[in-house]
Amino acid sequence: MNKTDLRTALEAAVRDGELPVRVTPKASRNAVVVEPGEAGAVVRVYVTTVPENGKATKDVVKLLAKAMGRPKSALALVRGETARDKVFRLND
Repeated sequence: MNKTDLRTALEAAVRDGELPVRVTPKASRNAVVVEPGEAGAVVRVYVTTVPENGKATKDVVKLLAKAMGRPKSALALVRGETARDKVFRLND
């Protein structure tokens, strides 16, 4: 999936201004993947960072912002500070 397709898929996964994400810390590579699901697209973010003291969450924000072509400040964590399932609100 190229950058334009990924950006389009991420925008399509946003529901009511919120983007639900499934995070996999300690992965072999950093990646953002959008998979089709029954209730819409499922966004999975893989980060190489260990999940301690919010380091993985910071890297998730950085990767998502870059993939969506938005500044990091446009993403606000709503739920899941210490969980693998996170919800981000998109601020314009």
